Amino acid sequence: MSRLRLVVFDLDGTLVDSLRDLADSANALLTESGCLALPEPSIARMVGDGAAALIARAFEAAGAPQPADALARFLAIYDTRLLEFTRPYPGTDEALDELGKRATLSVLTNKPIGATRRILAGLGLARHFAPERVMGGDGPFPRKPDPAGLRHLAAIENVTMGETLLVGDSAIDCRTARAAGAWLCVARYGFGFGGLPRAELAPEDRIIDRPLELLSLL
Repeated sequence: MSRLRLVVFDLDGTLVDSLRDLADSANALLTESGCLALPEPSIARMVGDGAAALIARAFEAAGAPQPADALARFLAIYDTRLLEFTRPYPGTDEALDELGKRATLSVLTNKPIGATRRILAGLGLARHFAPERVMGGDGPFPRKPDPAGLRHLAAIENVTMGETLLVGDSAIDCRTARAAGAWLCVARYGFGFGGLPRAELAPEDRIIDRPLELLSLL
């Protein structure tokens, strides 16, 4: 791995453990719609492609048609509980403090930018990322795994893909890094890791079990 100048983080399952708030919100919508709630591990496998995909998968798993207003209702529910149980993974703040001395830090997530900024601010993580270095799924570029957002973050820092590391926990992040030609580090502690086919990992990929292990990569 060549010298890294840019480290780009996924949000859910990488910087923060948001699974309970996402699952509670999805299940609130399902029960309001007359469906049974789904187990949290099942919902964990649905996260990563954005809220619309999460809701579509949830209703499919519940065996019920999706109401036309389901996405809007989910976003309204989730907006009220963004930070009820969501917390940074242990060691995240300390790791970002040190990594920020060695490289530029960015966030690339499929979560809407408004919710992303509120979570980062509410958990004291926003100080690590300049506003222009935080990109959500409702921005000017297609959602991951399309590599356009990652390439844009590298371009505004004038760094190459060979100097860029994407840190994520899911198959979506893996495919994004591959498509862009960036280095990949997979967070095994994240709730998206269980749905990542091992065949998608390459020998040069790094796997970490806690955020502070990132320090050994730079």
